[in-house]
Amino acid sequence: MTLADIFLAVTWVGVTAYALLGGADFGAGAWDLIAGGAHGGARQRALIEHSIGPVWEANHVWLIFALVMLWTGFPTAFASIMSTLYIPLMAVAFGVILRGAAFAFRKAVPELWLKRLFGACFAASSVITPFFLGTVAGAVATGRVPPGTARGQPITSWVNPTSLLGGILAVGVCAYLAAVYLTNDARRTGDQELTEWFRVRALAAGLVVGVVALGGIGVLRADAPRLFDGLTGRALPLVAASALFGAASLVLLARRRLLAVRATAALAVVAIIWGWAAAQYPYLLVPYLTIAQAASSPAVMWAVLASLAVGSLLLVPSLTLLFVLFQREHVQDLAAAGHAGKGRTDRDGTEAQAL
Repeated sequence: MTLADIFLAVTWVGVTAYALLGGADFGAGAWDLIAGGAHGGARQRALIEHSIGPVWEANHVWLIFALVMLWTGFPTAFASIMSTLYIPLMAVAFGVILRGAAFAFRKAVPELWLKRLFGACFAASSVITPFFLGTVAGAVATGRVPPGTARGQPITSWVNPTSLLGGILAVGVCAYLAAVYLTNDARRTGDQELTEWFRVRALAAGLVVGVVALGGIGVLRADAPRLFDGLTGRALPLVAASALFGAASLVLLARRRLLAVRATAALAVVAIIWGWAAAQYPYLLVPYLTIAQAASSPAVMWAVLASLAVGSLLLVPSLTLLFVLFQREHVQDLAAAGHAGKGRTDRDGTEAQAL
């Protein structure tokens, strides 16, 4: 394994972390969108706010990490992707900004109509952002991003069957992860009805993602034969592992093993992300630019890795402490979120009638 391979593998760890953690945050926003009106969806939204509130900003560190690593380690690929896919990437940037602002303002404003407005912005951008990230992944994976500044088609590079499939799968996977995580959080509140609400939706989302993934086989074979060959060749063990973990997750959900399913659901996502990497190896921009050709000088990569090692001494323990403290919170605190949601249900229902 070369230095460039190691550098890219470290970058891919950041991509994986963002998919698992930031993706679940986006998925929570998707469930917020369809939770119901001010009266019917109050408990669901209270739990969502309580679950992602302490960590949703911290999870964006992985997106920044991946972008900086790509920029410094593989500048030609970075410039090619940014200049060709600037439309979906701008949509992603606006979605992240709008989502964060709306999530913060919804909790601060007292008027019901403003809560609804900011809630709709938060929820809609939580669906839009992963969709466009998925289209970017599809464009890169199918070889529609040639090396060079603005060398690719600005529209057809991401408006094509594989990119649209990637966008739909990204939204579905995010919603599935969020529902799995929220099911266990709801169980900890002691609210059985809320637990079942998220469990049923986790099952439904998992089944939909599975059906879309199976249907996507035909899409990839017709629209992205090189990617299809990689997924059914070198990456086949990882693809099979993803399918097995996904099936195990559905079984665990059906049997109400709500803690174990977190691990299997996460492993299913990890396997397919690394399967994509294996499928297009050794290319960074298929079929034009290999990892070795795109890499910066060894001096630059060693400097970045050394800086990363020093920074990790602060970042990793801090993030670990944040998540450990968050997961060790008292059950009473989670239960309080459930009671707050019930109280908000009554209050919002009264306010809605008054309006």
